[in-house]
Amino acid sequence: MGIAALLLPLAFHPAHADTSQQNKMTACNKEAGAMKGDERKAFMKSCLSSKPKVSDAQQAQREKMKSCNAAAGDRKGDERKTFMSGCLKGD
Repeated sequence: MGIAALLLPLAFHPAHADTSQQNKMTACNKEAGAMKGDERKAFMKSCLSSKPKVSDAQQAQREKMKSCNAAAGDRKGDERKTFMSGCLKGD
């Protein structure tokens, strides 16, 4: 039995769960403040299901990546890596 087979159950252990959802729950609870009942339920549902806001810098980086990917065309391997690196740096 390989090490991977021994470690596989640990990957699904709750202690390894993503803490981003826990952080989101904490932030939403704080933001809900003194709300109670149906108002709080509705707010929490909305807050927990909302996607994180994307900053202008992140959006610009995504657009740049999309543009460079299109410009890279059929390049592969090292040629593609070199091109993408230069393109993303603005060379």
